[in-house]
Amino acid sequence: MKWDKFQNVIEKAKSACINAGEVVDNHFPQVEKLVAIGSGAFRPRMDMLLTRYACYLIAQNGDASKPEIAFAQNYFAVQTRRAELVEQRLLDHERVKARAKLAETEKVLSGVLYERGVDSKGFAIIRSKGDKALFHLDTKVLKRKYNAPDSRPLADFLPTISIKAKDLAAEMTSVNVQTKDLYGQTPIEKEHIDNNTAVRDMLVGRGIYPEQLPPAEDVKKVERRLAKGDKDAIIEK
Repeated sequence: MKWDKFQNVIEKAKSACINAGEVVDNHFPQVEKLVAIGSGAFRPRMDMLLTRYACYLIAQNGDASKPEIAFAQNYFAVQTRRAELVEQRLLDHERVKARAKLAETEKVLSGVLYERGVDSKGFAIIRSKGDKALFHLDTKVLKRKYNAPDSRPLADFLPTISIKAKDLAAEMTSVNVQTKDLYGQTPIEKEHIDNNTAVRDMLVGRGIYPEQLPPAEDVKKVERRLAKGDKDAIIEK
C-alpha cells in the first residue's frame, strides 16, 4: 500500500479515536528516527508509533480486500470474542460463588434460629417474609416472574446483586438475633423483615429496584457450564 493511501486510513482511524472520546496523541504518537543516507550519515525522519487500540482502528478502517487488513480484522474479531468469553466466565464464577455463600449463610442462620425456638417450617416463613420485604413481592409470585420451579430455591434464578442482597440481610439477622438475644418466631421474623427492608432501601436509594431486575440463568446450568469449561481446559493442556 502506498504511503498516501495508508495516511488516509490513519486519518480515518484518528477520527474514530476522537469520536470514541480518546486522546489521539496517546495512541498515534509522532516520533523522530534517524535514517541512513549513505557514507555513514543519517538524517531525521518523522515516524509514528501505534498502540494496540490504534492498530485495531486502522484495521477497522482499512480495505478488507488487502490480505494484511483482512488478517488484522479477523485477529481482532477473534481476540474480542475471547475477551467476551473470559468476561462472561468471570461473571459466572462470581454468581456461583455468591449463591454458595448465600446457602452457607442461610444454613448458619437456620442453626441459630433452631437454637432459639424456630423450627424448619418457621424458618421458611421467616425467609419468605424477608423476600417480600426485599422485593415487595411474595416468593411464589417472584418464582412465577423468574420461571423458577416450585421445587427449586428462588435464589437459583436471581441475578448476582439480588443474591448478595439476600445474603447481606440474612447475615444481619444472624448477627442481630444473637446480639439482641432474640427468642421465638415473632421477634426474629420482625428482625429479618427490618433487615431486608434496610437492604432494599439502600438499593432503591441507588436506583436499583430488585423486583425489576431481569431473571438470571439457572445457577445449576451455570455450574455445569463452568465445570465443563474447566474439564475442557484440562484436556487441552
